[in-house]
Amino acid sequence: MGKDVAVADLEALFSSLGRFPDVEAPNLLAYDATDRLLLDHAAEFVGEGIDVAVIGDRYGALALGAVETLDAVATLGTVAGPGVGHVSVHQDLYTGRVALERNAAAAGLEGRYETFELVPELFAGVGLVLLQLPKSLAELEEIVDAVARHAAKDAVLLAGGRVKHMSLSMNAVLEKYFSSVQPQLARRKSRVLLATDPKPPAGPAPYPVTQHLPELGIDVCAHGAAFSGARLDIGTRYLLTFLDKMPEAARVVDLGCGTGILATMYARKHPVARVRATDQSAAAVASARGTVEANAVGGQVTVIHDDAMSTFEPASADLILLNPPFHLGTSVHAGAALKMFEAAARVLARGGELWTVYNSHLQYRAALERLIGDTVVVGRNPKFTVTRSVRG
Repeated sequence: MGKDVAVADLEALFSSLGRFPDVEAPNLLAYDATDRLLLDHAAEFVGEGIDVAVIGDRYGALALGAVETLDAVATLGTVAGPGVGHVSVHQDLYTGRVALERNAAAAGLEGRYETFELVPELFAGVGLVLLQLPKSLAELEEIVDAVARHAAKDAVLLAGGRVKHMSLSMNAVLEKYFSSVQPQLARRKSRVLLATDPKPPAGPAPYPVTQHLPELGIDVCAHGAAFSGARLDIGTRYLLTFLDKMPEAARVVDLGCGTGILATMYARKHPVARVRATDQSAAAVASARGTVEANAVGGQVTVIHDDAMSTFEPASADLILLNPPFHLGTSVHAGAALKMFEAAARVLARGGELWTVYNSHLQYRAALERLIGDTVVVGRNPKFTVTRSVRG
């Protein structure tokens, strides 16, 4: 009965959710079948005083749904009073954090949850963890290790995803940290993995990792969700071959900074430059801060969690370095890059330059000409193109 009431309450909540600042359209929803399935299973585990941690929530469906589920079960008298239990939340993406705040305000649920980075405090006293499975096994391992290390000794983990994106390797990661991992019945092309009886990890946490890159002479720090890990991805490697040709600028931005390699290399070559490294991923930001500290350029480089420089002042940069992503989620899509080009047009001062590396088949030059200004190809190899665009 408690489960039925919780599901009924969720219908109204889900219908009110928005995706902003992500793209909004009638055919784009702020929740999916996995959110619903996770919350249906969660209703079976909530009990008196249970604390819940939510990880990987995209727009607030899981976090706010967990609050509603606790309230619905409490209303039936299963526990003593509405709002019993505490909901803590970790979201990697800046856009997800903004969406959650907006949706919570619209639903009148502000203050009903607490947000954290991926730190021990996120799991303090937590007996139930709801996880939207990440696409990276490294990210999954960092999360699951933290659950087993810091959550309650009898914590239950419900990890859900779209069946087409799940793999037996994910089960193997869970089995490394939990004694029992049981796949549940799939529904609407989503499935939940039920993990119980956590194994206290021996030794240090597996992430972050630090790796020395001899070809650059720097150390790179990476958390599990960081793109390319502590390695040098081939696009950044190619863009760095043009470092000597880039102008010496006072105000520099490494846009979509990842682990902070571009920011670190530019700062080392230009000791008077002030560099802002920014990324929408909290894991990237934490990684970049580690890289900056490891290479003693913290006096020059500031790392900022942001979405496409939304908090940056107009005309506040003289040079922007960009290796844009060409995926949105699991799909190849130009939207992320175009959003970054538009942001660069706003943040660059007149005469400022945007240096971009991209897969040549994407043919971004026309968009760069339209959004930024005069654009020339400064280099091309069999896979990548590097362009310089001057803000008109």
